[in-house]
Amino acid sequence: MCVTAVESRPPGVLGSDERPTHRPFGARVKAFVALTKPRIIELLLITTVPVMFLAQQGVPDLKLVLLTCLGGYLSAGGANALNMYIDRDIDALMDRTSQRPLVTGMVSPRECLAFGITLAVVSTLLFGLTVNWLSAWLSLGALLFYVVVYTMILKRRTAQNIVWGGIAGCMPVLIGWTAVKDSLTWAPVILFLVIFFWTPPHYWPLSMKVKDDYARVGVPMLPVIASNKVVAKQIVLYSWVMVAVSLLLTPLGYTGWFYTAVALASGGWWLWEAHALQNRATAEVTGAKLKEMRLFHWSITYVSLLFVAVAVDPFLR
Repeated sequence: MCVTAVESRPPGVLGSDERPTHRPFGARVKAFVALTKPRIIELLLITTVPVMFLAQQGVPDLKLVLLTCLGGYLSAGGANALNMYIDRDIDALMDRTSQRPLVTGMVSPRECLAFGITLAVVSTLLFGLTVNWLSAWLSLGALLFYVVVYTMILKRRTAQNIVWGGIAGCMPVLIGWTAVKDSLTWAPVILFLVIFFWTPPHYWPLSMKVKDDYARVGVPMLPVIASNKVVAKQIVLYSWVMVAVSLLLTPLGYTGWFYTAVALASGGWWLWEAHALQNRATAEVTGAKLKEMRLFHWSITYVSLLFVAVAVDPFLR
């Protein structure tokens, strides 16, 4: 599905040679930090560190954990900065992104591009020289997938954008495992799939909330082109697969009773919320009564609980 291109430089987006008259140093520092989208990176690290505990079957080397987290932050931050550089046209037209640094002019497009590329290079070298090169290539692959495949190819062309583009967000699971083992096995692959099936039902409720924003700029997120009833049905389908996949770790011998209990309890509550959203959507409830953000907020709690259980489980077996 093709969409009409948005003007590359709408009102409010400054050119590379234009600067606002007053750019305080402190505000500039905050703007560059904002380019990395720190709150999103927190979620990525939540899925990285616990997998290192699982791979080690105990406490991994703390220096290795710090280097992996630093490398992961720089890599994801570079990807996010490059995403903002590419999307600066539509960011200026969407309410939820109207205060991003490139839109306000606190950072110029040229500075953002240089910043993103620098972080990409530094993070890859940091991983390769201090962790291992398998983790480095996985990190670089995640960055390129997010920037090129998701942002440049999928996002403005298909409602499947977040489904396949979400692969980039699954990579920290693999990176956490390879940082410890320098190899891959089924455990990180299963957790990769958990995040893969988690991403659409995590993001679609938010997209339902801000679908007018996406419609305004021609980005075909699923809620823009489909009814709430259809979106909710897809959320339920992905949710059931996600919970089922999360339970595969135990029969394969990677986790024990604690992880299983947490996965069942948190997954059961997720399914309850997903079906409740579907029921409201089927009844054609709209506005605040749809309560789509309840599932969005629970999705963050769910993935946090699940991966804490991944880290704790080796100590209880």
